[in-house]
Amino acid sequence: QVQLRESGGGLVKPGGSLRLSCAASGSIFRINDMGWYRQAPGKQRELVATITAGGRTNYADSVKERVTISRHNGKNEVYLEMNILKPDDTGVYYCKADIVTSWGSSPSGYWGPGTQVTVSS
Repeated sequence: QVQLRESGGGLVKPGGSLRLSCAASGSIFRINDMGWYRQAPGKQRELVATITAGGRTNYADSVKERVTISRHNGKNEVYLEMNILKPDDTGVYYCKADIVTSWGSSPSGYWGPGTQVTVSS
């Protein structure tokens, strides 16, 4: 069984910074892509950023220049450094990982339960 757990969310003022972390645990053979998504109240879940096992990154246009995604493959962790936060960045942030649980099996997508980020003065 695989679990993902996010941490680092909270309340921050506009212009502030936050660093989110996500740790994957359980029966993991290999982790392919990892990423962060967010869902604002009343809106659909949207991509924030993704990173491949080799470190190639992809960002949503709305967060480019303000956000950095990184990962530590040895620890099965992914991070999201967010700067110059805006009220529009408010939402629940979810970690997702494409995980292979055993040799020869196909990857499956796993989600964490989410962590709340609120940007407000």
